[in-house]
Amino acid sequence: MCLPVTIITIMTPFLDILHYDFVIRGFEAGIVVAIIAPIIGIFLVLRRYALIADTLAHVSLAGLALGSLLGVNPVAMALVVTILSSLGIERLRTTRRVYGDSALALFLSGSLALAVVLLGIAHGFDINLLNYLFGSIITVTATDVIAIVLLGVIVIAILALFYKELVYVTFDEEAARVSGIPTKSINTLLMFMSALTVSLAIPIVGVLLIAALIVVPVITALQFRMSFTKTIICAEAVSIISVLAGIIASFYLNLATGGTIVLVMIGVFLLVLMWKSR
Repeated sequence: MCLPVTIITIMTPFLDILHYDFVIRGFEAGIVVAIIAPIIGIFLVLRRYALIADTLAHVSLAGLALGSLLGVNPVAMALVVTILSSLGIERLRTTRRVYGDSALALFLSGSLALAVVLLGIAHGFDINLLNYLFGSIITVTATDVIAIVLLGVIVIAILALFYKELVYVTFDEEAARVSGIPTKSINTLLMFMSALTVSLAIPIVGVLLIAALIVVPVITALQFRMSFTKTIICAEAVSIISVLAGIIASFYLNLATGGTIVLVMIGVFLLVLMWKSR
């Protein structure tokens, strides 16, 4: 009887966090993001497309700035701009007029320059825009949670429908093309899902840290050199634990949510790296 009582006594201060509605919304949105991000991330990392996540994050910053300037929902505008840009990146890459990494650099620098100009016109940052940059569970609304869940369902549905094709193209694009798989369409679909993932992660980790949420759990799981399915499961575990721990730590220590989540993820990666090196 003493052990359960002791456990409950220890956990009581941490359960107090569940009394706050904004924290519950943060957990709901964070779990959805934590599930989706590694699934997309593993396809990007294995195809050496990890920089795409960072590029689309900077593109979403331009969308946020445009939304702030026009007085519309910044996240909705970021979603539209990010999707259009992802399709533009893939089109530019497939035409082979510009090398893949050069296309990413073009969009990354161009979108960042556009964001700076638009923010200058809008007279700089406001509080909400700063929250979108670095992430904050305080500003996650019920509408944001619904939007994140809907976008997450769309991404999961697309992955379920085209999972085999995505895996085939990821490991051997030439063989997939020869076997009749429309590789251009699959690549475009991957870019589209990456744009959705970046957009739904904005309220939780902010645009400056989205790439880490997509990439770090995957590269952590890859250290174990397991099968593809087991790697996804491991990446999911790292992502979900890091997001939940990051939200709890940011609440009690009064830290920035996005930065705390990413630091927890990097800490897990370093621990795994040291353990594997031994």
